[in-house]
Order: sequence, then C-alpha cells, then structure tokens
Amino acid sequence: MLQPSEQERFRLTLNTDGRSHPLENTLAVVTLVCGVVAFVATFWASAHMIASWVGTLGFGVGLYSQYISVTTPQRTLNVVGLVGAFIGAALGIAHGGFLPHP
Repeated sequence: MLQPSEQERFRLTLNTDGRSHPLENTLAVVTLVCGVVAFVATFWASAHMIASWVGTLGFGVGLYSQYISVTTPQRTLNVVGLVGAFIGAALGIAHGGFLPHP
C-alpha cells in the first residue's frame, strides 16, 4: 500500500511541486557546474585562474539561486555547488589568484 505501483517509474526532477521553474532550475544547474569545475581545477596549481574566476562566479550565482529557489532539490544542488565554488575560489586565490603569474 505504501509502495509505488509497478507502472509508476522513478523520475528525476527539480520541480517536485508540479510547477515549472525554468529560471530557478537553470541557475541551480549553473551553480553546480561552476562548483564542480572550480573544485576540479584546484587539483592543478597552474589552473588557479580558472578556479578563482569560475569559483567566484559560481558563488555569486549560487547565492542568488539559493535566494530565489523554490523546491528542495534546487536547494540541494545550490548548496553542493556553493561549497564546491567556495573551495575552488579559495584555493584558486591561494595558488595564485585571478591573474596569471608574470
């Protein structure tokens, strides 16, 4: 009785309230992508510019996206992206900052 029927399939969606939220979904995905890129770029010290810029951009977009988010899955992507962007920006700045080395 409590389990879904056999015909009902699992669907991955950010719109758990049944409404369409294209702006909020786009910003949540952009935040996640920026966070992952910034975090991965920190593994190479020579990629400090990418980590710094993308991390800062992702952090700013993520804060706004978190502010206007509507559903819990959007907020989950925002938090994961924000953490990755923050770590990426912080380590990118520590490895050399926003500008190339002379």
